[in-house]
Amino acid sequence: MTNVDGPEPAAATGPASFVAVLRELRAWSGYTYRQLAARADAAGDALPASTIASALSRSSLPRRDFVLAFARACGLDEAAAGRWAAVRDAIAAQAVAEPATPAEPAAAPAMLPPDIADFTGRTALVARLCETLTGDRPATAPVVVALAGMGGIGKTALAVHVAHRVAEAYPDGQLYVNLRGVEAAPLEPADVVARFLRALGVDSRAMPDDQEERTALLRTRLAGRRFLLVLDNALSEEQVRPLLPGAATCAVVITSRVRLKGIEGARFTDLDVYSDAEAAGLLARMAGAGRLANEPAEAAQLLALCAGLPLAVRIAGARLAARPGWPVARLVALLDRSKRLDALDAGDLAVRASLALSYRWLSGTSQRLFRLLGLFDAPDFPVWLPAVVLDCSLEEAAELAEALVDAQLLTDAGTDAAGQYRYRFHDLVRLYARERAAAEEPADAVAQVLGRGLGGWLALAEHMARRIPGPCFAEIRGPAPRPATGWAAGHVHPMEPVDWFDAEREALLSAVYQACRLDLDALAFDLAGCLEKYFDLRGMYRDWTSTNTAVLAACRRAGNRLGEAVMLRGLMDVMTWAQDRTDGTVMAQLRTDAFRLLEMFEELGVERGVSDAAVMCSWALVAAADHDQAIAMGERALRSAERSGHVGGLVRANLVLAVAKFDQAWFDAAVGHADAALSHARALGNARAEATVLQYLGIGHRELGNLELSQRMLGESLAISRRYRDNYTETLTLVALARVYQLRGDPLARETAELASSLSREYNMTHHLADSLGLLGELELAAGRPRHAIEHLQQSVALWRTRGWHSYQASALSSLGQAFASVDPAAARAAFEEARTLFRRVGNDERAAELTRMIEHH
Repeated sequence: MTNVDGPEPAAATGPASFVAVLRELRAWSGYTYRQLAARADAAGDALPASTIASALSRSSLPRRDFVLAFARACGLDEAAAGRWAAVRDAIAAQAVAEPATPAEPAAAPAMLPPDIADFTGRTALVARLCETLTGDRPATAPVVVALAGMGGIGKTALAVHVAHRVAEAYPDGQLYVNLRGVEAAPLEPADVVARFLRALGVDSRAMPDDQEERTALLRTRLAGRRFLLVLDNALSEEQVRPLLPGAATCAVVITSRVRLKGIEGARFTDLDVYSDAEAAGLLARMAGAGRLANEPAEAAQLLALCAGLPLAVRIAGARLAARPGWPVARLVALLDRSKRLDALDAGDLAVRASLALSYRWLSGTSQRLFRLLGLFDAPDFPVWLPAVVLDCSLEEAAELAEALVDAQLLTDAGTDAAGQYRYRFHDLVRLYARERAAAEEPADAVAQVLGRGLGGWLALAEHMARRIPGPCFAEIRGPAPRPATGWAAGHVHPMEPVDWFDAEREALLSAVYQACRLDLDALAFDLAGCLEKYFDLRGMYRDWTSTNTAVLAACRRAGNRLGEAVMLRGLMDVMTWAQDRTDGTVMAQLRTDAFRLLEMFEELGVERGVSDAAVMCSWALVAAADHDQAIAMGERALRSAERSGHVGGLVRANLVLAVAKFDQAWFDAAVGHADAALSHARALGNARAEATVLQYLGIGHRELGNLELSQRMLGESLAISRRYRDNYTETLTLVALARVYQLRGDPLARETAELASSLSREYNMTHHLADSLGLLGELELAAGRPRHAIEHLQQSVALWRTRGWHSYQASALSSLGQAFASVDPAAARAAFEEARTLFRRVGNDERAAELTRMIEHH
């Protein structure tokens, strides 16, 4: 197979653009990383999938042997592969004299929970594990240590303690996750990989959809670096295996209830209960050695009742520490009586009896807090949750929570990214708390507490979401109760909204899904709605889609039409603009869904929702070149926004009207609407909306010939986009800026277009990639390189077909025809004819007539 239609390496001018063209070659081949690795292996080349992912995710020049093997795996013959290697060598030679600019190092992730200050016992085991993790290691594989044992045996405490001891040996970072293997909803490996990748600085938009490719990217990021991974509470080999690094420089500590025998090369340790000496040492450390020495027989009896389980010993020690006047014999009598209440195996029984005794010693308020906190699924929670649950002050809540920590019924989870102090339950303790709630709390009280607690996350999320720049949708609330949060403003005011959402992300998602399971549909859609701007800012499109889909189903089950409409609105936005769909129905689907959404908001009488839906209808109509209807719908959106005081709607309606009029070359009118949109965006205080409007203003002034003003506005838009790491707006602005450079004869046009193309590929932005490839094709054509232009333009046309945006597709086909004109007249004629058909369909008779003349000429 030869490179007849695929990309050519000569288009590359430097290391970054060479890698960008390698990505184009991979896309042209149609093979996945795994398929390319298999093809290379069959040809006798060593090319692991992780190596491919590594080379294509960087901007540095790959090795020569990689280029040759990769080109062959993509289907090129030896001559074509040699051309790629020659271009690579030329770029390498050119770069020899250029000094490298060191990149600013990113902060090493340090995700370990706090160590236990009074960790006791297991001295020999700790030393052995530390030696295993820091001593001589295999040359080809990471060290994997697996700790197994029953609940309460101290697996997590040991793993975290050892990890802190050896952390200095892993200076590139420590990654930790509680896989929640014994809970109702264990974490999915793909979600854990995404969490690790974000900690390593990978933007959510750049994460592959495919599980294997995502894992390959994680292994690429870990390759050649010293990382320690702690995978706590694992469920199975299938859950763990995609999380294991491939680099021998890394190490992994796994904890699980059972031995995961399928983890190849793991060094297993089955944790046993404490020895008598270890248990006695921990108890003495907590309760006082002199106190135990005064009652040696009773102390021995107490330890026997704890069955050597560290959790049980800790609870007993905490009870004695809290009652310094009690004789040990009194605790023994109480604990022995508690133990006889159950008929469980020895390990669980020791924990149950200890928990029961510790629970009974709490005050009535502390008991109620304990059992009510156990109702929530969140993996951890901040101090305000106890305040909401008990409807008390933060100060009182903090004291009660600390009392539970002292009693070993809550665990210190450290300080989060927003500066909040957090707590978590041991899984056995959470189960016991739920048992007590089921036995002691009336069903209606449980429902009220869950609504109040989940409503606490909602109240704070609403407060924070207003300060996050993002989509200008109307804030449409449901009737879910929000608890009184007079303390909230002071609590959250110092925090950055994005930091707060980062810290609460797992808890918020847990709250949304728990609300769905409890049929609290109003609360679920309100919570999910608060997350949309955060998801958009962070590029968490998969989270956005899955969350809204789950809540949409809950709202439909409950007949909640308002919640259904709000969730559908967000889903339409993310699935139209942020998801990579290739069936060519994207804009047609938007049209169908948008008109359905419009009907829903009309029936509900929600004017602001009508405005949002009408804007979506207008976008779909613009794509189909139904300009009259698009403008009519945009004007309707404008009127609804004005009547309802929906400032964000005024931004969106004016923007879509600008696009509709721009599409008909009514540039003065388009700029007028964009000016109005900019004024409203600034009044709204939404910087990212301002960046988008500045982008379209720059495009409008470019078409009016105001190139200097256009370049300035696009530069302002670019600065805002980069401030917020808004890759979507940044990339489209780069394309627009490259076109300004093109008109000004500035050589920056090619470099800027290549950067836009590279970002589009990295962040999976089909629309922007099609646009940037079209521009690169035009630049090649203007430079007298029609064959190179054809490569770019063919890809651009193919991508526009998947979007279903006819005017863009027609323009790309017209440029493709011009590129083919001197190379393949028949192909040129076919491209011109298809473009003419599309221009006629969209009502652009002038362009259609121009193409008729070109067809006759050829």
